[in-house]
Amino acid sequence: MKLLGIGSRIQYNEYGKGVITNVTSQHYWVTFIDKGLETIDLDSEFEVIEAAYDDLDTVSFYDIETSLVDILKKWSDVSEVVPIADKYKGGKIILQPADDSLKPYELPIDKFFHKITMVRDRLRVMEQRINSSDLDEQGKIDLQQYVTRIYGSLTSFNVLFKSDSHKFIGQRSK
Repeated sequence: MKLLGIGSRIQYNEYGKGVITNVTSQHYWVTFIDKGLETIDLDSEFEVIEAAYDDLDTVSFYDIETSLVDILKKWSDVSEVVPIADKYKGGKIILQPADDSLKPYELPIDKFFHKITMVRDRLRVMEQRINSSDLDEQGKIDLQQYVTRIYGSLTSFNVLFKSDSHKFIGQRSK
């Protein structure tokens, strides 16, 4: 995928026509005629009206930023900010018991989502620690398979994530 540069003009189904005003490791910042400044994922579907490719410094900065983010994710316990899907912002989860005489339990969805992302981040750290451990290769493979199954069990929560790049991925069929 070749990155579009600042000044590229696009047509995005949700917001209309816009101009790319910034590029980060995961998003284009686009100023849309009708919606103002919005961020869209680099892998979003849109039509390129006019492509502009900046000089090598912009792409080089992207590569450096991407590499740095990957290194930090791999070797630290720092969590990235993961946005919740817009339609769930400010919502709540209601657990309704089968017995109508019992009171339902309500939880702000943002709080629940935060806990889900913490589980995901801790699984990633555990995965890295397994890979860098002194276990024999078979032991690492066995534990990796458990982690993959856990990810698969958590894919039901993918509906909450705004960006596909943050979603849980279990074992893929070949």
